[in-house]
Amino acid sequence: MLSKNLLHRSIRQFALETPDWSTAIRYHSKPDEKYDLTLIARRVYGLPNEWPIIMAAAGLQSVDEPLNEQLLVLPTLTQLQTLKRELGVI
Repeated sequence: MLSKNLLHRSIRQFALETPDWSTAIRYHSKPDEKYDLTLIARRVYGLPNEWPIIMAAAGLQSVDEPLNEQLLVLPTLTQLQTLKRELGVI
């Protein structure tokens, strides 16, 4: 559980601190994704189970919290896998 909390904080930090010129996925959330983060995870990563990454990047604290339309800054799949390995999540 501790590793997942660290991952959540690390993803949020990535979303807030990644400069515009740095490698990342920049994704504008859509109205149909407001209550279903798996849609974004599927569209960005091809993996609906990565919804906690979307939640963390958006700064949401609960799965019941709606996602307002916004620009999300997300790690690439390679960056995400590296971060998970470093934190011992995978």
